[in-house]
Amino acid sequence: MKIAAKGMTQVLAGLALTLALTAQAADLAEIQARGALKVATEDDYAPFNFITDGQPDGFHKDIMAELKTYATTFKIDQSILPWTGLLASVSAGQYDVAITGALVTDERLNVFNFVAPVASAQHYYVKRKGDDRIKSVADLSGKVVGVQAGSALLARLPELKVMLEAKGGKLGEVVEYQSYPEAYADLANGRLDYVINAVISVNDLVKTRGDVFEKGEAVSGGGFVAWPVPKNSPQLLEFLNGFVKHLKASGKLRELQLKWFGEPFDGLPDGAITTVEQFHTLADLK
Repeated sequence: MKIAAKGMTQVLAGLALTLALTAQAADLAEIQARGALKVATEDDYAPFNFITDGQPDGFHKDIMAELKTYATTFKIDQSILPWTGLLASVSAGQYDVAITGALVTDERLNVFNFVAPVASAQHYYVKRKGDDRIKSVADLSGKVVGVQAGSALLARLPELKVMLEAKGGKLGEVVEYQSYPEAYADLANGRLDYVINAVISVNDLVKTRGDVFEKGEAVSGGGFVAWPVPKNSPQLLEFLNGFVKHLKASGKLRELQLKWFGEPFDGLPDGAITTVEQFHTLADLK
């Protein structure tokens, strides 16, 4: 699931991933022989991927332009798909990699390795602008929170529970939503006290609706946005890690992070994430 994925697709996407575990994905030699890397992206997840005047736009549009220059032995064949089933299509071998705003999760690490992360997905709370009852994480005690059903953010809510208990507080009522627009609507009208989402989504919300919403503090350990590659494509994983390393060394990744996310993420892991244990260590998950 991506950071703000569409609600009821969670279970279906997870099932599809499980069913596709035995599919044979292409590795780098086959990609070079065919002359094209088949990339799956989406079109409705700003600021990562969206459409402007009928054309792809966003962070990954700029990333794709850089990848086309970097890849000298094959072309880039991009397909724009709806989020529903996108990761399952990659795990089934229809595409070689998903270059989209996917979060690293325990479940996905059973199916994919993840290229070195390109953005943070640490979780933050967002409140109504001017709500002086909430000035820090401690003030969230007992208050009503909205989060997306079945999401990675919901799964890591126990981290906030621990944070609150350490300050003598408690986690209040949790209301699950099928989509974040619904949660934000209820936050705006006072049915919720705060909503939890990943930092980039919160930044984008405040950028576009700063008259209504205000960003709070982090409520989780680390999290990562990274591109999933099937487990049986180690050479492709190495190639794409080299690409991310190139983006970092040239300063291009930082430039695009500032352009699209409003802040750089300089402390991201430099290597691929391939196991649940490694992910937990990097994200400081207890």
